[in-house]
Amino acid sequence: MKFSDVTKLVCSLMCSAALLLCPVTGRAALFGEFTLKDEMDMGREFDALVRSSMPLVEDPEVKNYVQGIVNRIVKPLPPQPYKFQTSVLLEPSLNAFATPGGFVFVHTGLIQNLDHESELAGVLSHEIAHVTQRHIAKRMERGQAISLATLAAIAGLAASGGGKAGGAAMVAAGAAGSAAMLNYSRTDESDADRFGLRYLTDVGYNPAGLSGAFRKIQELSWGRAGAIPTYLSTHPGITERLSVLEAHQKSLPRAQRERKDDDRRFLRVRTLIWARYGDAQHAEQVFSSMHAKDPMRFLGMGILAARRNRVSAAQQSFAEALKLAPRDELILREAGIFQYNMGDASQARKMLERALKLDPDDYMGLFFYARLLDDA
Repeated sequence: MKFSDVTKLVCSLMCSAALLLCPVTGRAALFGEFTLKDEMDMGREFDALVRSSMPLVEDPEVKNYVQGIVNRIVKPLPPQPYKFQTSVLLEPSLNAFATPGGFVFVHTGLIQNLDHESELAGVLSHEIAHVTQRHIAKRMERGQAISLATLAAIAGLAASGGGKAGGAAMVAAGAAGSAAMLNYSRTDESDADRFGLRYLTDVGYNPAGLSGAFRKIQELSWGRAGAIPTYLSTHPGITERLSVLEAHQKSLPRAQRERKDDDRRFLRVRTLIWARYGDAQHAEQVFSSMHAKDPMRFLGMGILAARRNRVSAAQQSFAEALKLAPRDELILREAGIFQYNMGDASQARKMLERALKLDPDDYMGLFFYARLLDDA
């Protein structure tokens, strides 16, 4: 069984238990009220469910990057009762999801397969709009009960790839409300598109990011022998919505439509995810397509070679990356970790100290530096 199948199976089993044992706490919603406390309780329970059954990416380079985009999007909004906390799930499917209470989840597969930061920001803006417009909360207020299992199914965590258990969880959740959610959510999706486009544009991103992300997801679905990515199965009507979105984009001022993408940080994070977690052959293709003098190309090749125990190739790639960008804290950190694992404490210490001088809050670098000092 593949790693992703195992995670889906585990989460499906958790969802089945949740369906029986963990109905959403806001029972007052059946009488027309679903309070902010109910929303926060629901979000916290779902967050705990995900954290107990799905692997998370804890690298601060990745976590802080995604949280930074979310912070940028919500900063100009009217005061919100939510903190909008993000988590990056180690899962190759193309998906992102936000729960009531402002808990935002992004799959690594989404970051790997997009081309621009504005596209990732577009998807996040759309998901944040679902929270600010209280789409799930409003369903609760209309008396449509939603269990955590239903929410997990809508989020795509209990995908059919989980085998019989996954299928059973999906059927049970669907009977409780998934089908109704998908029918109802066509209105929600249009609403989230409209507000998401506004959020994206208001913070300076290219407005084409939202439609660009949706088109990319749609294109990838056509090339996978009918295996529809989770995001499309839980966000219906994308073809019709794309037409409306692109019409809205054309009506925006030219200065907004012609904004340039700044993808420097996005490409760093995408390289890191491909190198550390992606399929090795596919990752090689990604790095080969990058510019010959791009230090991120050699960083990715170095991490990937080390992961495959190709020590000589890793040494050469890290050396080239450092030659091209000798003061890049991420390259210094990864080269230092490689040297530590190779047993060269002197080189590891030198590189990690330089990396931490540039970024003293990088707790992955601090962790390896502490190990190095402890060894000494």
